[in-house]
This record gives sequence, structure tokens and C-alpha cells, in this order.
Amino acid sequence: MVTEPSRAIKLFGTDEAVEVPRVLKVGPLTAEFEAGNLRYIKFHGIEMIRAISYIVRDKNWGTYNPKLSNLKIEENTEEFRVTFEAEAGDQSQIFRYSAVITGNSQGTLRFEGTGTSVTDFLTNRTGFVVLHPIEGVAGAPARVEHVDGRIVDTDFPALIDPIQPMMNLRAITHEFSKGLSVRCLMEGDTFEMEDQRNWTDASYKTYVRPLALPWPYTIPKGETLVQAVSLSVSGALNKQNGVSSSSIIKLEIGEATSSVPPLGTALDPDDLDTAEAHHAELKGIGIDYVICHYDTRRGHNRSTLERQVELARSLGKEVWLEAIITRVDGWEDEVTSLGVDVAALGRPFSVIMLSPASDMKCTLPGSVWPPCPPADALFIHARKTFGSVKLAGGMFSYFTELNRKRPPVDYIDLVSFTTSALVHAGDDRSVTESLEAMPHIARSVTAISGMRPWVVGPSAIGMRDNPYGAEVAKNPHDIRQAMNRNDPRQRGLIAAAFDVGYFSHMAYGGAKAIALGGFVGPFGVLPTKTMWRQPFYDEEGGVYPVYHIRKAIAEMKGAKLRILKSSRPRDIMGISAETLHGQVTLIANLTGSIQKIDLGNAFSEAKLIRLNAEHFEHAARDTLYFEKTQTMLSNICELDAYETIKIIS
Repeated sequence: MVTEPSRAIKLFGTDEAVEVPRVLKVGPLTAEFEAGNLRYIKFHGIEMIRAISYIVRDKNWGTYNPKLSNLKIEENTEEFRVTFEAEAGDQSQIFRYSAVITGNSQGTLRFEGTGTSVTDFLTNRTGFVVLHPIEGVAGAPARVEHVDGRIVDTDFPALIDPIQPMMNLRAITHEFSKGLSVRCLMEGDTFEMEDQRNWTDASYKTYVRPLALPWPYTIPKGETLVQAVSLSVSGALNKQNGVSSSSIIKLEIGEATSSVPPLGTALDPDDLDTAEAHHAELKGIGIDYVICHYDTRRGHNRSTLERQVELARSLGKEVWLEAIITRVDGWEDEVTSLGVDVAALGRPFSVIMLSPASDMKCTLPGSVWPPCPPADALFIHARKTFGSVKLAGGMFSYFTELNRKRPPVDYIDLVSFTTSALVHAGDDRSVTESLEAMPHIARSVTAISGMRPWVVGPSAIGMRDNPYGAEVAKNPHDIRQAMNRNDPRQRGLIAAAFDVGYFSHMAYGGAKAIALGGFVGPFGVLPTKTMWRQPFYDEEGGVYPVYHIRKAIAEMKGAKLRILKSSRPRDIMGISAETLHGQVTLIANLTGSIQKIDLGNAFSEAKLIRLNAEHFEHAARDTLYFEKTQTMLSNICELDAYETIKIIS
């Protein structure tokens, strides 16, 4: 007997319990208390600070999930007060801290943290982190107070800053709504800011302890850290700038722009056998190009390439190569040898992307770059070796590394990079929040690439590599956490909605090609044998919701792209194109709650199909599910949590 999967399995791929945030409220001040931290700090319903968190990190930049105890929350008409104790660490080290959070109706909030190391504690960062939102803040003025007492008027970066835009910080003041400003005071150590849009976080992050100091560092056993973050509001609310009371999100089809870029995906040699076993389902997606990964450190050779090319040709229209150059001394010989293998295979690649192995790891601002083949010389030699094939340069890691080490655009045809939604946080809202940063990434990479077109991917929610530590996070129990490779949400409706939002933002932002995840494995579209549980799919098989999204996107390739305007793109996002089958529109709910949308008059005589929790099992068992549309009865629609709809008009 088949047991219906839980709603959590349908949405997130896991039944892992998630703490429901507690909303703290006093007068016009609200904040969400979640896992010992504060989020969405608002005044009169307007966000002024995205988050204040007390974090404890390990030596690989992984963030420990603290265990809270003695939690007490008191609220009255004058103030709220939260106190708790917490413990973070693992089998080898422990750090304990206590916290006091207070807030009042004038908009004043204070978060104090006092921590003591139970053991010697090796960490890259321990203490407070403050997140400023990017909406309405990017490029806006800020007043900075430095630790030496200097006060400087500056701006939040408009384009994404590769290094710290603000340093030696004690306080930052900015206007969060016309007439209202908030001062954020940080005490107990020196703080500095980084532009988290680099990692697709929708925030500017101000963190404790400058990166110029050694890391990882040890907090000696018994040492105590005392820190605090305080917010104070000044000014008066201009009521015309308040939050809209409308609960309906309006969508509008705008002007035609360019064409829908091709959709690609990755093919790792480790996945060859599994992908071959599911050839029929994978071919049904209609992928435009397949990126073959090649790394001699993993034992890859000409035979590896040959198998990849054979399978890739049968699954996609084009074959691309992503090759890591492992040598510093003798790199020319390595490129030449690869060229011999590529020639022997009949030069099957339409695009060849190259990256030195040393660029697979992050080099922090101010640090010494490791030995590496000269970028100009690498691509000059590659041009001689590979002939007229398109060469792509950039980073196989993330936009951050591309931004900090710009490619030699004079010697390449394409600029490339990837992203992950799990670099800094592992919760569901942070995953979809990351989509807010995509237009900023698109503008910044356009500035970097100049006249050169740019491509992105293979990208996914999870991390395929960790540039910031020894490895990605181990996840044998398949939980939500930062730096996951295998992330349960890849199997859920949230990943389908994420892919719609991601592809839409990148396509509208000017990407010439977009690659999402892989065919199989942690970033794939269907279940295969794994070391971790795959609830429902282990028993039933089938395909993930993302299968239908990628198939629908692939069918749009080359069609005229139309702007899809959303009154709340953080909550509802989509893409629309004029195809041979009519106007095809994908609309995704990027939130965990029901959203009502108004489609206006843009979709007369339309047909619709829903990918949601109600139809989850049907969609899993039928690879053609998303083609079975029904007549749309109303231009007012409700979308369930992380639901995606396809409309043909």
C-alpha cells in the first residue's frame, strides 16, 4: 500500500521539523525570533534591518546550529524582553553563551551576547552579525561611525563590491523609509562589512572581527566574549511611504526584450552509469547543452571524456567542456594534452571553459593569491590549442571569486560563473531570499564582462564545491543546513519554484545561457541510489518537481522573451515568452504561504496547469504531467506554498 507523502515532504523533500518564528511586537516595532536570532526587524511594517544574529562558526566557515535552553519571552505594552542560554559546537569543542534581547515602542532594540569557551575553540568567526537589506538600500547614503571616533558620510555599494565597502565600524545609520532612519551600534569588538550579494545573499553583512586578522583562530578555554548590537530610530513616518495593505499581487506582461536563453545542465563523470540508466526520462527534458566536467585529479582521462560526450550528445543539442587545469609548472603541456584528447574525439565541444585548480579555492581580500597560471597566457595558449571553439573564462566557483579576480576578457568569448543558495545559511527563507540578489548579480557581471556575453551555471540550491573550506557540509541525515551538497529541498516543490525564479532573473538580466544543476545526483531531476534517505522517492521512484520546470523552460528556448512584472517579486516571480504554441508563462510562489495573484487582462482564453502539493504524486509519476493544461476560469488565482503554474494563452 502506497502511503501519501506528508505536506513537508512535498514542499521540502524532508519531514525535518522547523521552528516557527515567534513574532515579537511592541507598538510599531516587530521582529521575528528564530533559533536564537532576530530576523525582519520592522518599524511601522517597514523593514529596517534584515537580521541580527549571534553566530558560532567552525574552521571551514560552517555555522553551528545552537541548542537553546532556559528561553523566556516577556511582552507588554511598553517593551518585549527575551533571555536564553545556548550551546554550540561538536564532539571536539564547545562554546556557550547567554543572550538578552529588549525592544520598546520607540523602535529601540538591543541584543546582548556573553559567551565563554568551555574548551579551546577553533573558529573562523564567533559573535554578532548584522544584515542590512538590499531593497531600497543598494546605492543609498549611509553615515558610518568608525572605532576611532571618525564619522564619514558614504553610500552602500550599487554594483557588488568585491572587497569590504566599510571597515573599522562602530555604527551605521541609514534611512529605511522617507523620514525614518535607524542607527545600528555594534559594541565589544571591531566590525566590518562585506557585500553579501557576492554569494547571492540579499543583504550587506556587518560582522565581528576583521578578516585581516588570522583565521581560523582559537578562543582559549575559559575566555569570555561580551558583545552587543543596538538599534535606535529617529525621524517621523511619512504615511505615504508605508507598506501597501493590498494582499493581491499584480502581474503584468510587459514589452518584448531579447530571446529566452538556452538551458543547460551538468554531467559529472561519477553520474554516467546512473544517467545512462535513466536515459529515456532525461532525454525527455530537451536540454539545450550539457556541460561535461573534467578534472585529472579525480582520475579523468580521454576515456572519461569519450563516455561523457557520447551520453551528452544523446541528451542535449550541444556539448560544453568544463576543464580544471591542475598544474602551475607545466600548465602549457596540460592544456596541449587536453587539446590532443579533444581533437581525437572529433572536437565535439562548442564551448570550452577553463579554470586553474588554485582558483577553485577562495582568496580573501588582502590575502596573497596562490601560484597560478597567468590568465592571459592561459587563454592565449588555449586559443592556439582549441582553435575556433568558444572559450569561457571566469570561475567554476561563485560570483564572489569572479568579482575578486576578473577574467581576461580580451582573450575569451564568454564570461562564466556559478552560484549556490547555501553558502551562508540553510533555512528555507534564506534560499528563496537569495533570488532578490540575482538582478544585482546580473548588473555587476555585465559591468565586469564589458562587451563580452556572460553565462551562468551549473547552479543549484546546493553547493557542488566549497571554496571556503576543506569540503562541503556532510549531510548523512539529509537535513537543511548551510553548505549542503545533497540538500533535501532538491526533491521538493521549493526547488521547482526556485528554478523558475533563478532562470527568470538571469534571463531578464541578460545571461546568454543558463545551466541548472545536473541530470542525476544531488542536483538532479530524479531519484537514484544514494547514501541518504529520499522519502517517498525511495519507495515510489518517479521524477522531482524540478523535472517539469526544466522541461518547460527548455521548450521556451529561442522564443521572444516578454517582461513579466510582479508587484512583489520577492513573493511571486516568473517568466513569459511568445512560443510557437502561444504565450507561455511560468509563475512561481516563492513563499511558504498561499499568495493571491491578479493576472489582469493579459491571459484571455488561457489554459493552466498547476504544480503543487495537491498534484505532487501525479507529477512524480508522469513525465508529461506539466503538458496537461485545463481551461483557466479566472484571472484571480491563488497559489499554494511554493506552487508553480504554467499558463498558455
